[in-house]
Amino acid sequence: MNIIQYENYQEKREQDPSGFPYLTYPCTIPLDFNKVPLHWHDEMEFIYIKKGSGLVSVDFVPYEVHGGDIIVVCPGMLHTIEKWKQEFMEYENIIFDLALMRSRQPDICWESYLSTISRRQKNLPVHVTKDFPCYSKIASCLDQIDQVRETFPEGYELLIKGKLFELFFIFWSNEAASSPPPPRPPKELERTRQILKYVEQHYSRPLSIEEVSNACGMSQSHFMRFFKNTIGMPFTAYLNDYRLTMASRLLLSSEDSVLTIAGDTGFNNLSYFNRIFKEKFGITPREFRRHMDIPPSD
Repeated sequence: MNIIQYENYQEKREQDPSGFPYLTYPCTIPLDFNKVPLHWHDEMEFIYIKKGSGLVSVDFVPYEVHGGDIIVVCPGMLHTIEKWKQEFMEYENIIFDLALMRSRQPDICWESYLSTISRRQKNLPVHVTKDFPCYSKIASCLDQIDQVRETFPEGYELLIKGKLFELFFIFWSNEAASSPPPPRPPKELERTRQILKYVEQHYSRPLSIEEVSNACGMSQSHFMRFFKNTIGMPFTAYLNDYRLTMASRLLLSSEDSVLTIAGDTGFNNLSYFNRIFKEKFGITPREFRRHMDIPPSD
């Protein structure tokens, strides 16, 4: 299953013993990492804030989030998670494919309701706070799923699917609160998704502006201008930042040498990797690994 390709820091993911495709995993910013890079995927995602405060951006709209808040990320939405001011944030990622709720036979639940979310024809609320209509019911659905996943009793899959259907009914029945206007033109968002997906798939090898612009059907000058105006930084700066973030995940989740991790994330020059890693994180890769109490192999 091709879920959350951006996320190399996966040892904390709460795996389902039967392989049931509803995944949750806890994270803490900045303890685990300072930022999740801008990305998108085809799965549904809920970002459930447990403690503290942070900043979540969805389709380039920033949301200041606090304990109890729930961010709803529909398939294809661009999103990032990062530190806000000097705050920490504990949150739970919940990821699942909407097809989990699809019947093999013609199904009105899928055709009339859920497929419209998958096709981006139905807008759901993005930022669900405690003053949102039916917030307690929404949070209760997610909390009950978390509780059953603590022990995985026989039949737990039935409860998960049942609570997901209940959750989407709650969203659907609060139509007035569920239709935020799109913040960016659809073509702009689609082009951005295309660029970011290409980076995600190819960042581990040498990657030039010429290659990416050609892959996306743009001239180099148009590509560089579009990327800077949309993302807010030059493409090369974004690529290095993405690679460094992936390297930091690998430093925490594997025992590979720093040299191996540098190569695996697109850095062929170790001294350059060490230098810009320290510029971003304030410490060297080896110090970063030791700081997190994971013994290096090099």
